Amino acid sequence: MTDERTYVIPLRKEWLKTPKYRRAKKAVAAVKVFLQKHMKGEEVRLGKFLNEDLWKHGIQNPPPRIKVNVLKDKEGVIRAELFGKPIQQGKEETKKEEKKEQKKEKTPANEVEAEIVETKEEVPKADAPKKKAAKKAAPEQQ
Repeated sequence: MTDERTYVIPLRKEWLKTPKYRRAKKAVAAVKVFLQKHMKGEEVRLGKFLNEDLWKHGIQNPPPRIKVNVLKDKEGVIRAELFGKPIQQGKEETKKEEKKEQKKEKTPANEVEAEIVETKEEVPKADAPKKKAAKKAAPEQQ
């Protein structure tokens, strides 16, 4: 169950209520409140391009309105991105997908290579404490 919509969010009335040095922050908060109200969800995540567009003229001069694409996924997470840009998945979700792909692609040959890499890493680690112990022992003998 995914719900996708496009909104033009009016921001000027919101950021005019705040001092100049907080206007872009207020615009971001206004976008989140607007999306919570209209998409009926709690968690709102703004995309990279949307955030950059809100901040492109600095903290004192955000845009008066902004057009966004909004997607609500089955968990109730609302994701917003600037109109015309692709909506990115969250980092957690992409990591989960990458792990699933790695498990599918894992073959016996890949497992053997992984074991070889692990053994190469273990050998230098075992030598390192001996060298430190030898250096510590040398000054005590003198």
